[in-house]
Amino acid sequence: MLDGVSLDQLRIFVAAANEGSFSAAARSLNRTQSAVSESIANLEAQLRVTIFDRSNRYPKLTPTGAVLLNDARAVVAGVDAMKARAKGISSGLEAELVVVFDVFFPLDALSDSAHAFYAHFPATPLRISVEALGGVIQPVLDGRAGLALLASFPTPPQGIIAEQITRIDLITVASADHPLAAFTGPIPRAELARHVQLVLTDRSALSSGTEYGVVSPSTWRLADLFAKQAFLLRGLGWGSMPAHAVEADIKAGRLVELDLQDVPQGRITLPMSAVYKATSPPGPAGRWLIEYLKSCTSAVT
Repeated sequence: MLDGVSLDQLRIFVAAANEGSFSAAARSLNRTQSAVSESIANLEAQLRVTIFDRSNRYPKLTPTGAVLLNDARAVVAGVDAMKARAKGISSGLEAELVVVFDVFFPLDALSDSAHAFYAHFPATPLRISVEALGGVIQPVLDGRAGLALLASFPTPPQGIIAEQITRIDLITVASADHPLAAFTGPIPRAELARHVQLVLTDRSALSSGTEYGVVSPSTWRLADLFAKQAFLLRGLGWGSMPAHAVEADIKAGRLVELDLQDVPQGRITLPMSAVYKATSPPGPAGRWLIEYLKSCTSAVT
């Protein structure tokens, strides 16, 4: 009998619970009250439970009915989502969008873009991961992701399209009580080399054997940007960080921006690009996300 429960019955059940009466549910569904009453009665018979208490003027959910209502709503919502997703796929919309964000990309901007994406594509699941260096583009290359937000990569692999989204400022910092923080004047490379440098490492093999901005022969390597930030705050070394990630620490005096002899402007600017395979360009949802991020450039610099 349970296999005979229909989606229409569940929709009527949900409508009756939402509207507070069978007559109101009938009006909202453009049905007759008798059809609604009969559907609810059949559902109760099939489930072998009483869903509504009809002893008063208006039917009231029984404790059992209140529990089953959550299940009914979940089923109805799931079917509606499946229909919306199928409609989107038939019109060219991605079944899901898998995006890898560079760890340098601001988390506030990431969550803002995800919120806006959901408002426009509620039926398209968004799967996000955050990686560093070659770990950002590797999932695109091997087909696990359709899109990546990548900071400057010296030699982009063949067949990859890159659309610049914004720029990220990198600055060199150390704890306020680190010896380099007390150095007078621009700091030469020889002085930097005397201290431990905290370096972000690549979890992929794409940049194996390649060093980015490594000056000191003594390095501690971390695969997580926020672990690196924590180590910097504890005075365990010096290193470069996205300016937006350490802005609050600098203002609070916990970190100090270092004046480097080889960096006259005080900071290095990296382009941040949306990258994807030329043979697998973004669909409507991916293209919308790219254009949204481009329009919010000021939010991620």
